[in-house]
Amino acid sequence: MFSIYPIPAFSDNYIWCLADSSTGKALVVDPGQAQPVIDYLEQAGLTLDTILVTHHHPDHVGGIAELKTYQPGVRIVGPEGSPFTNVTETVSHGDHLEWQDIRFTVTATPGHTLDHIVYFTETHIDGSPALFSGDTLFIGGCGRLFEGTPEQMHRSLAALLTLPGNTLIYCAHEYTLANLRFARHWLPEDSGLIEFEQACKASREAGKPTVPSSLEKEKALNLFLRWDDPSVIEAAETYGAEHGLSVTNPAEVFAAVRHGKDHF
Repeated sequence: MFSIYPIPAFSDNYIWCLADSSTGKALVVDPGQAQPVIDYLEQAGLTLDTILVTHHHPDHVGGIAELKTYQPGVRIVGPEGSPFTNVTETVSHGDHLEWQDIRFTVTATPGHTLDHIVYFTETHIDGSPALFSGDTLFIGGCGRLFEGTPEQMHRSLAALLTLPGNTLIYCAHEYTLANLRFARHWLPEDSGLIEFEQACKASREAGKPTVPSSLEKEKALNLFLRWDDPSVIEAAETYGAEHGLSVTNPAEVFAAVRHGKDHF
């Protein structure tokens, strides 16, 4: 009944479109541009009735005003207390919302921004539960800390690790190869990273997204989630010693990895 499609926007954004084939209704997540959404809806014969917003950055909300004109009465759900206020409904940590037969749970994930939230559903959309992670969790990476602290982002990511391992991660950017280049620099002998990088390169060369990936795979490969992995701890301690960073606990391991990516 449900299908999901990545609508490309800008140079590397994905606007995720959820469609209910039984009703022709569509939901989109983080429409930074309106025209790609309108083009896809009309091509697919869908009617937009809901927009989900993860945070206030323009590349995630910039198309909403035009989409409101295109589809008057569209439901727009966004984080409570956000600088972006052009919504019809606000949600906060622990809230639930319904769309068609899908029930989403909202989790606050401050770090990239202070208002960032993510949307999780146990409903199998593409054969698995789904997490719309915005800019909190990427394939092989995480969002840069524009407003929050490393400690906040570490807690946010730790909360996502409690989700089922088969959860598919629908993030908002095609950053995978850049993330893996950094990861391979830190852990050049990691066979899992080598294999995954090759698979992702093949996907991109074939014109296919690297997204989604499963949470289980991210736990095994994503350096920003591997703060308990001895190989990542060792690399973080070496990096920390070179850059004057304390690396004595999991949050500081994460902070060293984030600092390393920021200066890579």
